[in-house]
Amino acid sequence: MKKHLKVLVVVAHPDEAEEYVSGTLALLADAGHHVKVLSTTNGDAGHLELGPEDLVRRRASEAHTAAEIIGLADYEIWDEHDGDMVDTQELRQRMLRVIRQWRTDLIITFSDEGDGHNDNRLAGRLVRHVVGLSTLPNPCRDIPPLAQTPIVLRMIDYGSIEQHRADVAVAVDAVIDRKLRACAAHASQFLEFAPAQRDLLHLVPDAADTAAVDEFIVKYWSEYIETQDAARPALARAYGDAAADVRYAETFELAPFGRPTTVEEVERILHSSAS
Repeated sequence: MKKHLKVLVVVAHPDEAEEYVSGTLALLADAGHHVKVLSTTNGDAGHLELGPEDLVRRRASEAHTAAEIIGLADYEIWDEHDGDMVDTQELRQRMLRVIRQWRTDLIITFSDEGDGHNDNRLAGRLVRHVVGLSTLPNPCRDIPPLAQTPIVLRMIDYGSIEQHRADVAVAVDAVIDRKLRACAAHASQFLEFAPAQRDLLHLVPDAADTAAVDEFIVKYWSEYIETQDAARPALARAYGDAAADVRYAETFELAPFGRPTTVEEVERILHSSAS
């Protein structure tokens, strides 16, 4: 395995990488790995007051602010409408090109199975369809094939939480401040749209009160931020007695596609970034 990896995180909407895995991404970036986030839609449906064009501009600005906080090397947003994603050959080819152009070693994406947002499932499905083509010379002949198929990990999201398998867990206590600041950078989602949908607008703190905003995000997104019982076995295996003190953790499932790997190999990659 190379000393510095090229990591590609494929989500469906700007803000999802920040919510679900940005602690791990910050640790990877700090360890010298090159981390890119790709959002397959522009998120233009995610607000109750802003029109789509204004929202697209705002969400892109929020994403790039979050990228600086996390330490990302790149943040790409496709100009596809939120909620309108369908599985087409054009999008499959576009995904393959991104995987090749980034010279990807490791992909983190959503499960392509189960319930939840169709865009999220499709983001994972696009990866599943094309990752096996990444080393073949004939597809996308203008971009050299990869030397090795990337490893693929699945992250949790609200639609897969019941079926997600916590094969590997990463303690992110050391960078939780950056994760929460990256989430808060997406104020259109964490302080406006989601609270409006959940009847929480009257509880949203002043955006300038960072401590209160952090507390609000941890309280209402706790299942994706604080350590859950399902993560405890993987944490204990990785951190021993210290696992009992891990308050914030992110978990990953080994995907049944991509380069075959093991829990031990993935732990070496992800935990070396935290050492």
